[in-house]
Amino acid sequence: MTGPRLWVVRHGETAWSACGRHTSRSDLPLTELGEDEALALKPLLSEQQFPLVLSSPMQRAARTAELAGFTAVTDNDLVEWDYGELEGLTTEQIRDRYPGWTIWEGPWPGGESPVQVAARADRALQRARAVGGDVLMFAHGHILRVLTARWLRRPPTDGRILILRTGAVGVLGWEHGSPAVDLWNVSPRLLRLAEA
Repeated sequence: MTGPRLWVVRHGETAWSACGRHTSRSDLPLTELGEDEALALKPLLSEQQFPLVLSSPMQRAARTAELAGFTAVTDNDLVEWDYGELEGLTTEQIRDRYPGWTIWEGPWPGGESPVQVAARADRALQRARAVGGDVLMFAHGHILRVLTARWLRRPPTDGRILILRTGAVGVLGWEHGSPAVDLWNVSPRLLRLAEA
């Protein structure tokens, strides 16, 4: 099976992403750098045709889509992993309570498990596959990493191997009929700076 590709974009930087605080339901705006990251996406993405553009309803994702030049349809399944009681904490702060903690292994007090996040990712993938053309999604780091693992027909916890920086792009496609990653963690802003 082959088919259209799925383009995924992590939102630009926020004050919490800049310092490693876990952000799911807190609706934070982009920083100035985050807006620059979003604007830098426009030249790359404007060359593509997308019959459907989806975004998490959180302002950091919706604003990234807007600055990149798109009017996106809101998809609640693209909201970030619900961190529950861990919202706003850094990994180091969480490990003070739960030694050795990772988002992939938990615990998730008051939040979502990987299986619950995967169910949302699977629904978003089902909508994307029904379109019949390339789809563009603006969302968040952990949900997009789980979604990519599911695209690859892997368990959601395999998202642990997929780093995705703010303002970065991934392209999910096909290789000889199998789902594959065409491009991953590409930051147009950083590429532009490297060329200067």
